[in-house]
Amino acid sequence: MNALNQTALPETLLSALNWRYAVKKFDAAGRIPLDKWEALEESLVLSPSSYGLQAWKFLVVEDKALRARLLPHAWDQSQIVDADKLVVFLVKKDAGADDVQRFVDRISEVRRLPAEMLEGYKQVMLKSVSRPPEKVEAWLTRQVYIALGNFLTSAALLGVDACPMEGFDKDEFDKILGLHEQGWKSVVIAAAGVRAADDGYATSKKVRFPRSEVVAKV
Repeated sequence: MNALNQTALPETLLSALNWRYAVKKFDAAGRIPLDKWEALEESLVLSPSSYGLQAWKFLVVEDKALRARLLPHAWDQSQIVDADKLVVFLVKKDAGADDVQRFVDRISEVRRLPAEMLEGYKQVMLKSVSRPPEKVEAWLTRQVYIALGNFLTSAALLGVDACPMEGFDKDEFDKILGLHEQGWKSVVIAAAGVRAADDGYATSKKVRFPRSEVVAKV
């Protein structure tokens, strides 16, 4: 399909971005249509990352009892339990050569390329993951935020309400969700669902600095 046929009109994009806001109160009975949610999950899969390495995972917490256990470790923010969907964005702990090899194998499989053709690319990635662990983790954590941004924009275009959340105790979340032993760490959360009719923030004007101040040209 011609890429132009898939292009949203500028006003469609801007309308969606102006409509969205970080929902503070969700309708606990509100549900996201299945087709829209599946598209949002796919938007996570299709998110870009450095080298395409994808050292991340997106944990959808559906168990209401589990969410209730998480609630006190997120400052009792109601989005944790009231949103239809709760996604915990994870980063791979101790990512290294095995992760690079897994990705190279996937490239070879999908694009039907012999492994030797990918050796140079593999060595570049190996160099990146061979840095001190704290630097590798910081780098990969930044990639997770790219996926978060993609998710929020996709949600807005589909008319799905969402709220990004950093206000939570990551260590406690990791313990409750059993992430440590699985080799993952929580980074950020996105709650998604239907805004409550009485969420006052829905009608608040957006406060942004003028484009002339935040977009520079040289």
